Amino acid sequence: MLLATDLDGTFLAGTAEDRHRLYYLIDRHPHIQLCYVTGRGLEAVMPLLDDPALPTPDYVVCDVGATVVHGHTRQPIQPLQAHIEARWPGEQAIVEVMGRFKGLERQALPQERRCSYFCDYDAVTEEVRAEVDALGCDLLYSADLYLDVLPRGVNKGSSLRALIRHLELDPEEVLAAGDTLNDLSMLQEGFKAVAVGQSEPGLIEATRNNAHVLHAKKPGCGGILEAIAHFGFLGEKGVAEIDTREADTGKAELVVVYHRLPYEEYVDNGVLKRRAHQSPNGIIPTLLSFFADGKKGAWVAWTTYEPRKGDFEAHTSVDDDAYPNLVCSRVLLSKQDVDIFYKRFSKEAFWPTLHTFWERAVFRKEHWEVFSRVNRIFAEAAAREAAPNAVVWIHDYNLWLVPAYLRELRPDVKIAFFHHTYFPSADVFNVIPWRRQIVGSLLQCDYVGFHIPRQVENFVDVVRGSAPSIVLEREHCAPRFLTYGCAMGLENVTTALQVNDRVVRLGAHPVGLDVNRVQKAYREAEADGKVEALRKEVRGVKMILSVERLDYTKGTLEKLLAFEQLLEDQPELLGKVTLMVICVPAAREMRVYAELQNQIEQAVGRINGHFSQVGWTPVQFFFRPVPFADLVAYYAMADVMWITPLRDGLNLVAKEYVAVQGSIGGRGVLVLSEFAGAAAELKGALLTNPHDTDDLASGLYVALNMGRAEAEGRLRQLYEIVEYYDLRRWGDDFLEAVNLPGPDRVSENSTLLPQ
Repeated sequence: MLLATDLDGTFLAGTAEDRHRLYYLIDRHPHIQLCYVTGRGLEAVMPLLDDPALPTPDYVVCDVGATVVHGHTRQPIQPLQAHIEARWPGEQAIVEVMGRFKGLERQALPQERRCSYFCDYDAVTEEVRAEVDALGCDLLYSADLYLDVLPRGVNKGSSLRALIRHLELDPEEVLAAGDTLNDLSMLQEGFKAVAVGQSEPGLIEATRNNAHVLHAKKPGCGGILEAIAHFGFLGEKGVAEIDTREADTGKAELVVVYHRLPYEEYVDNGVLKRRAHQSPNGIIPTLLSFFADGKKGAWVAWTTYEPRKGDFEAHTSVDDDAYPNLVCSRVLLSKQDVDIFYKRFSKEAFWPTLHTFWERAVFRKEHWEVFSRVNRIFAEAAAREAAPNAVVWIHDYNLWLVPAYLRELRPDVKIAFFHHTYFPSADVFNVIPWRRQIVGSLLQCDYVGFHIPRQVENFVDVVRGSAPSIVLEREHCAPRFLTYGCAMGLENVTTALQVNDRVVRLGAHPVGLDVNRVQKAYREAEADGKVEALRKEVRGVKMILSVERLDYTKGTLEKLLAFEQLLEDQPELLGKVTLMVICVPAAREMRVYAELQNQIEQAVGRINGHFSQVGWTPVQFFFRPVPFADLVAYYAMADVMWITPLRDGLNLVAKEYVAVQGSIGGRGVLVLSEFAGAAAELKGALLTNPHDTDDLASGLYVALNMGRAEAEGRLRQLYEIVEYYDLRRWGDDFLEAVNLPGPDRVSENSTLLPQ
């Protein structure tokens, strides 16, 4: 069969259950073709074509019949489109004539080969009809509001009929569906048809005596399903089979979907064993804590370990004593899949783009296919684990497509997504070839969280360019965040957005720090004598500390050049300050960083070769991972923490420094890039522009010479923020926001788009 359906009020309407039932049927039934027949222009239909929750139509008849395209290629279907084009006198000719009449308001909507207006019926006078007729066009008035000027003989019904002839389809196998007088023409073409529940009274009256038209009871998709059964499409089991599909649900009330396992796997004498992470990133213990009260949960993550005998353990416990009802659902990936999906594609295509270095991005279609396949595997695992109406919490950009696949599999669950990395503005994000699929997937979430308001608004900006949207709620960013005080500041932030019939709630949630863990590590470092040893080592000089991974986004090279300039401009600093740079190497597979490493090492060599004195080296460069117990000792001794990424989603190193200094009553100064997400949150930091060498150097100079009272005051302010908004509060606040009831969506009748 071919289902030819209107969109608003029809295919996009009805209960969530009926919509899912119909979409499921279309996606999985081999003998259903789908055709959108809509008043929307092609531009306004395109977001639906990229919506992963909707079946992709085989054909699209839009602009009230004036545009006919293939659903997959979006190219015109010829010669049908050429015949319509030949009948159109041109937009300007219509606009000039209609501009002479009062009561006609041009619709500000994308459209081709038609002109649309808002008006009362009284405005459609005989004079208007005569002028339009003289131009060789037809008038179509519907819903007591919409007036369309169309090429002669062109409407939804005529274009649908022409398409069916062109495709050589059997008209008896066509079901037409609509809900307004705009759809009357295709319901009168002799096809089997349905006026869905809650249709416009005029449409019901006009089709009352038509034996081919069913007046359904249910609105939207429910009415279409009624018609499929009523007319006997697909045989006796056509619709019934979707109601007997196996419900694949689990028992977990909360499902965490994260790329890292909640424990560390290692092989001992050929036996796979598990242990707590040796260097946890803080987030894992916090996420685990949500299962400490006995909540039934699941943690979905990948593993590359496959037993020799092929006896793969898909489910493991995590900690029977601490989390008795938590299971780990292990997703088995090959090493090649991980290398492509995570280490190469995510890091070589998405990572540079997200951090606004799009010129470094490498996009490969074959890598995207692996990325998509891995995301589907994660979604299928989450769908199996989730209990009915469970919360599924997905983490970060390498799992962008999980919401789309998961919504298709489990429309009942509440999907939450937290974006740990920076999210750029539309002019950067839109260079990604698959941006529409990514945005369409994120819009399947019930809640999407970012670190700071600027990243939320960047996402909203991207959505605006992808689909018609309405901002339902906004709130002030102050006093929680800086407004005009830094590059990442913002005055207001969107907290609820409607796209088509979905409401997506948004929020800013900067990841906090496990302050107790940091303080414990410091006490251990002090007890081991590491703090005192470092104190003796740096005695007599002011210590500037820089800690980051090897990455072009971190601004390490730019920082070294600024330090070199500072020593040139302020020779009194020679012998009195030392810059300690701890740079953690990238994984061996990350070949993209090799050139950057050489540039950094050359800069360090040049600076030390130029400025070194007997007993004093200006830059101490450590190109290796440093145990956390050693790192906190550096934090304690650093007079200045110099964190200057060119772009960063947040930056937890800055918070670690504040936590140590605040715990020991220190007066260290945090110099922070205003392009780090934390800059919008950490009031008290000395902000600097990492793209400006002079500003980097002068900011560091101010920090080195800051008076004791000011430094102590700034640190107290910083420590209060870091201590209060800790990692546990981040998780609690996020899940609380996920579970809060959202705003009602705007009524369809206050429409963004024409009927």
